[in-house]
This record gives sequence, structure tokens and C-alpha cells, in this order.
Amino acid sequence: MPESSSAAPVPSTPSAEAAVIYREKLWPNAWIWIIAAGVSGAGILVFAPISAAAGYTAAVVLFSIIAVLLILSTPSILVTQKTLTVGRATIERRFVGAAQPFRGQEATAERGTRLNGLAYLCIRGWIDPVVKVEITDPSDPTPYWLASTRRPDELTAALTRQ
Repeated sequence: MPESSSAAPVPSTPSAEAAVIYREKLWPNAWIWIIAAGVSGAGILVFAPISAAAGYTAAVVLFSIIAVLLILSTPSILVTQKTLTVGRATIERRFVGAAQPFRGQEATAERGTRLNGLAYLCIRGWIDPVVKVEITDPSDPTPYWLASTRRPDELTAALTRQ
């Protein structure tokens, strides 16, 4: 239950009066697109016995499907004066505690051996740094959120800013 349990619903998009402090979209890296092209190229091999045109058509269709899925599943991180949104989850800033950035081996440990099973995760394998955001809502069983980010220091600074 990553959302706060306050009586008032939290909007999924920031209102006009809530200034955006930080915004990031977790787009796939270049090597993900290379893998998508390689997988779609397999369509040529599968359909080549039928005809070369069928193989190339299958490759284009497969790449289009993979590209649409990658684009539609790309999460974003949004920090406003009142809310924090990570992927599909939104919480009021008053329930956000300390934020800690992690890189390298520390980030790997946060995603692995130190991970709490109740934590909300928005991690992407192609982004190494993560930020751990403590949740202080007493009625929320989620102890913290762990989110991938390419700019962990900027996100941490945005969360500590009031």
C-alpha cells in the first residue's frame, strides 16, 4: 500500500499551484534498444523460410511492439511541493522522511541483501543508482520506497527541500 492513507485523495498529476521541484523519466538505455533490435531481427530468421518480405515485416512488427511496450512502461519520478510520485505511486510530502542516495555496490546491496520485502520498488536494471526514501506514515506498512534514478543527488536534494 504505497499511497498515503489520508482521507483526502492525492491527485496523480500535480495541480497548477504545486510547482514541480524535480522531474525525471527513466528511459531505457541505448543497449536496451540494441537488444530490442536484435530480438526483432530474430523475426527475419523465423519467417525467412516463408519469404524474405515476411521476415522483414515480422522484424518491423516485433520492433514496433517492443518499442511501444518500452515507452509505455517507462516510469517517471516527480517531486512537487506537496507530493512525491514514483512510477504509479503517489504520496504526500508530509509522509516523506529521510532520503539517501546509493551508487555502485551500495546500490546493489539496497536492491538485494538489504531489501525489505515490504518496500515499494521502482527499479530499472539499466539504471545503477537508487534513492531510498523513508515513509513516515504510521498507518502505511511500507517502510521505504526504493527508486532507480540517474541523478540521485538531485533527487535527494529535492526531497530534503521544503
